[in-house]
Amino acid sequence: MNARPMKVLQVIPQLETGGAERTTVDIAAALTEAGDSALVVSEGGRLLGELEAAGGLHVTMPVGTKSPFGLRRNASRIAALVEREGVDIIHARSRAPAWSALWAARWTRRPFVTTYHGAYNEHSRLKNRYNSVMARGDAVIANSGYTAALIARRHAFAAQRIVTIHRGVDLSRFAEDAALRAEALRQAWRVAAGRPVILNIARLTPWKGQEVLIDALGQLAARAPELDFVCVLAGDDQGRTDYRDALARRAAALGLGDRVRIAGHVDDVPAALAAATVAVQPSTEPEAFGRAAVEAQAAGVPVLVSDLGAVRETVLATPEVPQGGRSGWRVPPGDAAALSAAIGEALALSPQERAEIGRRGREHALANFSLGAMKTKTLRVYHSLLEDHDSALY
Repeated sequence: MNARPMKVLQVIPQLETGGAERTTVDIAAALTEAGDSALVVSEGGRLLGELEAAGGLHVTMPVGTKSPFGLRRNASRIAALVEREGVDIIHARSRAPAWSALWAARWTRRPFVTTYHGAYNEHSRLKNRYNSVMARGDAVIANSGYTAALIARRHAFAAQRIVTIHRGVDLSRFAEDAALRAEALRQAWRVAAGRPVILNIARLTPWKGQEVLIDALGQLAARAPELDFVCVLAGDDQGRTDYRDALARRAAALGLGDRVRIAGHVDDVPAALAAATVAVQPSTEPEAFGRAAVEAQAAGVPVLVSDLGAVRETVLATPEVPQGGRSGWRVPPGDAAALSAAIGEALALSPQERAEIGRRGREHALANFSLGAMKTKTLRVYHSLLEDHDSALY
């Protein structure tokens, strides 16, 4: 039993949308719920208000920098903050600030935790070295079994310190009736009642596969013109206006001008999913976890995903489960024809058949990816480190 509440400092570049950012706020809330203290260092962002409402203390610092001078300066700032606030554990969630956090942890003799949130690209020994900071924690949290195997393969020195904790989703958000909010969103998207909605929730960036999705829809519209669908791309372009405009041009060139709606960021994800017929996540690079696919299942929406990364853990599909046990479809990444066929198959099902697939998905999400489980397991990692550390609270 701890002698006093622990203080945990999380470090992340920004508090914008994304799995790492969302998890930062969730763990801050878990700490304050347990009577502990949560501090977050970042450059701020749209989740800042939620962090503070959860009881977290935010310290603004330019930790997004990658310059060697900036990294060292941030390390000194973090070390000073740790000593001033009596921080017990430093937890880094992104590579550049993780170097600063690692140095600060070593200088102040505090336990250092990392969470490997992404399947980071590696094309050289130098990039491997840069990425290796995420495997240098006293505990290295992997957000899926896929990620754990990736860390062990790339950074064998960390194999004994890897802890797999699946990304947790606040499933309670998807239990409430969102029908009225969903109808308001459909009106905002200019989608008539009864018209099928194919929903992609992801920031607009090439590796999320929006181009592949548009190509697949072009093939589907040509092959089955009777399917009067609308595709909604719900995600922030984060300044990638050229890419957003290129998507609009691509849709128009394929005759999909009225069938593809680029909606921008959507805050009310449960309502967006309640408005959807199917959800599609056609990433062309591996997802280390894939929160959007889990949220779709939590909402009872059939989901179509690219067959790479952690989706074999998160989406039930053939060949791992029989046709009658699936919660969605997995297709080869970048294969517009295969994605087109799968979307067509999903839309051709009866509402009852899609509801049954959605029911299985919700059960799968409830059993494996709850927010409560993630919070409990993460705090358990902190407690374990403090029990073993020289300056332990226990």
